[in-house]
Amino acid sequence: MKTYVSIRKKEGLSWDDVPSVEMTERYRTTPDGIRARAQLIWSEDALCVRLRATVPDIRAEERGELGMPCEDSCLEFFFCPVPGDARYFNVEFNFNGCVYLGFGSGLSDLVRLLPEGGADAILCPKISRTGEGWEISYRVPLDFIRRFMPEARFTAGMQLSANFYACSDLSQPPYYLSWSPIKGEPFSYHRSECFGKLVLSE
Repeated sequence: MKTYVSIRKKEGLSWDDVPSVEMTERYRTTPDGIRARAQLIWSEDALCVRLRATVPDIRAEERGELGMPCEDSCLEFFFCPVPGDARYFNVEFNFNGCVYLGFGSGLSDLVRLLPEGGADAILCPKISRTGEGWEISYRVPLDFIRRFMPEARFTAGMQLSANFYACSDLSQPPYYLSWSPIKGEPFSYHRSECFGKLVLSE
């Protein structure tokens, strides 16, 4: 199982100071030129995520609250906020800011969340082009998580489970990357048993 040690958010901390992990697990038709990295910092009231993709061509067609960002160039973060509980949140964005925010224990009971005021008001995403592709950063507030899992909390030393993904179902060719390897069939990002370990450190 892969492990990512996330540092605590503090004043003056920039993303340049935050360790990153690469999504090195490649699946199906993924070309060698597609790469992606993830960073995460935590505080008692939120998880802050930054995802970056190297892609020659950014596919960005999906828009609106019912769009499917995974069909485009998409960056994703899945995490189980309560140790020992298989339920997870999945946060998926394309370059247009189309978001899929879901909650469940797998595809069989996954629910797409459509918060009042929109997911952007909760996650506050910032999306930009880079020299080799694009990046996104956003914040997942603990008070939002507690609407569904009241016992959730973030404290130093906690070990959560999570995975980071990049994908595009309709790019030519399609591509699929993950940080923690996906094992077993059928192939799916929605397998919490394949998540890696996310350690909240000082």
